[in-house]
Amino acid sequence: MILTELKRKRTMELKWSSEQLPKMNVRNNKGVTFLTYPVFDDMNWIVHGFSTRLGGVSQGIYSSMNLSFTRGDEESCVRENYNRIAAAMGVQAEDIVTSDQTHTCNVRKVTEEDRGKGITCLRDYTDIDGMITEVPGLVLATFYADCVPLYFADPVHRAVGLSHSGWRGTVQKIGAVTIKKMAEEYGSDPSDMKVAIGPSICQDCYEVSLDVIEEFKNVFDQKHWENLFYAKENGKYQLNLWEANRIIFMEAGILEENISMPNICTCCNPEFLFSHRASHGKRGNLGAFLGIKK
Repeated sequence: MILTELKRKRTMELKWSSEQLPKMNVRNNKGVTFLTYPVFDDMNWIVHGFSTRLGGVSQGIYSSMNLSFTRGDEESCVRENYNRIAAAMGVQAEDIVTSDQTHTCNVRKVTEEDRGKGITCLRDYTDIDGMITEVPGLVLATFYADCVPLYFADPVHRAVGLSHSGWRGTVQKIGAVTIKKMAEEYGSDPSDMKVAIGPSICQDCYEVSLDVIEEFKNVFDQKHWENLFYAKENGKYQLNLWEANRIIFMEAGILEENISMPNICTCCNPEFLFSHRASHGKRGNLGAFLGIKK
């Protein structure tokens, strides 16, 4: 590990959105720091995690755990980063299956034939922002730098899902689409499922224009508007993607007590987590991972 990262780890103090609300677990294994949810840690049949910037080998703006092959980083560094984060979570990099995120609400059923796609072999699919699977040993992976990760676990049918929900995905309610897909493919009942909203940009950091707000007004009942956004004197708005996805989950049948919130903002913690807004686009990607143990 390079000296600057050691110094960063010693001096870093995380900014949680609320000291009163539950926090994610900060874990360190084999020199890699990643986040987990207490509720998923208690489910011994799944493996999961959310990467941070710490524990990789990438340099400069990608320092150090960058998981994107397409942002200009050296491919050898990204591959080593995958090996490291996989080892830290207790899985193999060749078991990971990656998304092809283009802000759609397309959700793909992942099977044994998909093992390693995006890592050890090329993907033969495009425009996939969500994935579901019931195959033990596969690990789903989606990518972030302010957008919202959504985790899904069905303990009854031993199935999982992982979806990427930026503002466009949230307007398209990819969370509900993923739940419906799991019900169709695996018989999942939303009332049995445990879900989580992942580290992403908080309302205080997320300024948007009126055209975005109009999209949200079109798909969310007016009774929710005061909790989703507020106007500012400059004509812009502050948008709450966490609350929007929480509403989507509950409208899809998820019990409120089965929703885990992130309580940590990417933009508020730019030394710990990659943030597109905080870095003005000069950054790597974080990864969300969820799979079923062999």
